[in-house]
Amino acid sequence: MTRRRAVPPHRRAAVAMPPTGLSVSSPAVAPTPIYLRRPLVVAAAALAALLLLLLLLAAAAHPYALWRADSPPTALLRRTEPAARFYSFDLVREYPHDPDAFTQGLLYGGNDTLFESTGLYHRSSVRKVDLKTGKVLVQRQMEGHLFGEGLTLLSDKLFQVTWLKNEGFIYDRHNFSKFKSFTHKMRDGWGLATDGKVLFGSDGTSMLYHLDPKSLQVMKMLNVKYQDNEVPYLNELEYINGEVWANVWQTDCIARVSPEDGLVVSWIFLHELRQQLWNSGNTFIDVLNGIAWDEEHGRLFVTGKLWPKLYEIKLRPVDGPQDGSVERLCPKASFYR
Repeated sequence: MTRRRAVPPHRRAAVAMPPTGLSVSSPAVAPTPIYLRRPLVVAAAALAALLLLLLLLAAAAHPYALWRADSPPTALLRRTEPAARFYSFDLVREYPHDPDAFTQGLLYGGNDTLFESTGLYHRSSVRKVDLKTGKVLVQRQMEGHLFGEGLTLLSDKLFQVTWLKNEGFIYDRHNFSKFKSFTHKMRDGWGLATDGKVLFGSDGTSMLYHLDPKSLQVMKMLNVKYQDNEVPYLNELEYINGEVWANVWQTDCIARVSPEDGLVVSWIFLHELRQQLWNSGNTFIDVLNGIAWDEEHGRLFVTGKLWPKLYEIKLRPVDGPQDGSVERLCPKASFYR
């Protein structure tokens, strides 16, 4: 402990003394009666408690109010990313699927029918398919220089995009011969989906587009991320219960994406489907691609490019690595390594 040195008498401040002969009288200060001190102490404590309560309430309503406006604490500014959930599946039913269909877009059309967009040059088409038999009910063949891609349905209009072009087509769902073309501002055309108000599009990167269905202009662009890492190769899309579900090209995974901020909220692992087909001798198949949702009956369908089967599945929660990278969670399918 530091001791204070005593100030020598000659360095003490001089105290003014009254002139000799003058009498200075100081007013007498009466001590506060003891019976008045306790109420004053209690009142002061109550006031301090009230001020503290008001300060806490203000902080709860405006958390930045206690900090300088130009330098709020990092912990308050940082958004905490919710922990992703992981799903495998239980197989409900298998359906036949055209093994020559290079599936690029898929959606449920009602009454046990599907709408499908197929790719490859000179083989691309838009078609209506019977779910139970896999039979093509209606089909429009595209011109040979066009490579069909994503497909979605809004009201009675089918929207389709094409690969390596900023061109797409709008078909009458009841009559494929009635159609018109459009252009868009996405980098490329891969996937399409809709929530009934806007179109969601992918271009093979990690970008998720919001498109105006009337003008086809880009309204918003989101960079899809998982654990602060971009998720590239977003392919076929489907809108399900407030989320955009995306096939990740060359993998057996589906990323469930928030259309509000682009964060991946869940992963679906479907490795067993392709592996089962491969083990059954279907070595000509390509990757998982194609998601269709029957909202009325809560049925989920998936398939792949050149797959001879289409599957109805139900999701089942599983444990997954909380800190796994995209590459670890969804490695490339074996025939792409």
